[in-house]
Amino acid sequence: MTLFERLKTHAASQWADYTRHAFVDQLGKGDLPIECFKHYLVQDYLFLIQFARAYALGVYKSPTLADMRHSLEGVKAILDVELELHIEICGRWGMERQEIENAPEDTPTMAYTRFVLDAGMSGDLLDLQAALAPCILGYAEIGKRLQQDGSDNPDNPYQRWIQEYAGEGYQDLAKGFEAWFEATSDLVLTDHRYPRVLSLFEKACRLESDFWQMGLDAKA
Repeated sequence: MTLFERLKTHAASQWADYTRHAFVDQLGKGDLPIECFKHYLVQDYLFLIQFARAYALGVYKSPTLADMRHSLEGVKAILDVELELHIEICGRWGMERQEIENAPEDTPTMAYTRFVLDAGMSGDLLDLQAALAPCILGYAEIGKRLQQDGSDNPDNPYQRWIQEYAGEGYQDLAKGFEAWFEATSDLVLTDHRYPRVLSLFEKACRLESDFWQMGLDAKA
């Protein structure tokens, strides 16, 4: 059992609450209110800016050049691909980049991003990876599942989002991260340390659920 599989098993309820959240379910069915998705997407753009900083922190925390390159690939994927996806979709509603970047951060956005950055600042590379893992690997799992369910059909207004995270590029990125996470754990993880890694993973899952809920609450 890999570390990721072990963490998902021990944090099964938190993982299910996150990856099977009502926001995800409605997005897959295509009946998520558009205002909910728009609010989520803008906040996710702001989240990804801080997430890129967390990956950049991974460069600093990396003990080897290979680790540094893994961190750099994460930064590039966010800056060159994910952020541009958000701009593309938001552009359909006439929203410009400057408008999105100047939007105020919602409380769940601040809570999640600062948690990830603090995990990296106060810990080592494994701690940072544990805090990053639910987002990176969870989106891959969600995207793949929704595609397999047929949710990425042309009638779904969120088809583009689903296809991005179900696509080969993101799936390969997630697989690379999982292998990197496992390699780090092989070097530094001990039985004594595992509870801290699990706690970071669980908290990140809870914050992901809060992020989805923030989107749903936008319809009120």
